[in-house]
Amino acid sequence: MQHAVRGMCAGRRASDIMYEMTTNPFHSVTHVATLGAALDRLGTVFQRFEAQDSGCISYGLLASGQRWFVKGASTPQGISSLRRAVSFHQSVSHQAIVPLMNSFTTEDGLVLVYPWMSGEVLYHPTLSRQGGRAAPDSPMARFRAQPLPLIHAALECILSAHLAVEEAGFVAVDFYDGCMLYDFDEHRVVLCDLDEYRAGPFVLEVDRLPGSMRYMAPEEFVRGSLIDIRTTVFALGRALRLLLDAGDQEKEWRGTPEQLEVVRTATATDPERRFPSVRSLVGAWQTAA
Repeated sequence: MQHAVRGMCAGRRASDIMYEMTTNPFHSVTHVATLGAALDRLGTVFQRFEAQDSGCISYGLLASGQRWFVKGASTPQGISSLRRAVSFHQSVSHQAIVPLMNSFTTEDGLVLVYPWMSGEVLYHPTLSRQGGRAAPDSPMARFRAQPLPLIHAALECILSAHLAVEEAGFVAVDFYDGCMLYDFDEHRVVLCDLDEYRAGPFVLEVDRLPGSMRYMAPEEFVRGSLIDIRTTVFALGRALRLLLDAGDQEKEWRGTPEQLEVVRTATATDPERRFPSVRSLVGAWQTAA
């Protein structure tokens, strides 16, 4: 079953990744004084992403004939998040997850380098929290308006990626539509910014985990609660519910009653009443479909 799901996921070819590795302008970089000076030396910045609630600053860089996504952090919160990202990418690889090419330090922080992926993020998180999910011309609204087979293919890809997450012993944290990059020309979804994913299970030692309340399980708001794969199942259930709806109020379900029942089980308030694994969620979803 798992291999069948992965076969339906239209991700990047391994040969593409190898080609980028050989042309990566950062491949020998381990430390620079400042990120800005390094970017100016290696290429041309064509885009900046500054208003991020993560505290990170990211850049689109044209270098060595290719485009790159360069993400830097200088705050304790941002550096901690990027360190988690390094650990995650060392353990998890999937054609629908944007791969980490390399990382290096600066005098005051940490920098990660990814290949630039074509497409649009379904929701742009900003400090002002104004993303316009429901606006008719927004990426989310345009995604929801697509034919059902295309939406189902994207959902299969998201589920497939999380089979790899589960296999590696990680759990999803801060997973939401801001992690979903969709190419409307190629009809391909890839996942990015999975910086908060962590090895699990673990006990929550703060009052809440980072994330969008639309996707978060109840236990993510309770200090001392267990965060495990059932928490990931909840987040995936919310993704299925929100992406297979024609609107933003969850009143225009485009799936079947059987699929909606799978979503209800996945998003049960009590973790014990959810599917016990991503694998079991995928099986139930395929049966319902």
